[in-house]
Amino acid sequence: MNLWLGVLAASAAVYSWKLIGFLIPTKSLKHPRIADLAALVTVALLSGLVGVQTLVSDSRVELDARLPAVLVAIVLMVLRAPFIVVVAVAAAVAAVLRMWF
Repeated sequence: MNLWLGVLAASAAVYSWKLIGFLIPTKSLKHPRIADLAALVTVALLSGLVGVQTLVSDSRVELDARLPAVLVAIVLMVLRAPFIVVVAVAAAVAAVLRMWF
């Protein structure tokens, strides 16, 4: 029961933030500093998510096949490969490394 209470509380918190976002005047959101901050926060959160999902397993840092796969994906993105190619090659790299090790 405690798990469902936590899920409901988290859902209410997220929904309240969404409502607060609608209440903020459009004029303040168009300010250049706010727009730049929003862009930087988005990149920082996404980078943190990728880092945690790549390096953390069972509450500890673990270097496995995910890290080389993400590095290959980064190289392919820099080379401007199509996204489906990036995903397929990174998945293949992870699969081959997991098969070998």
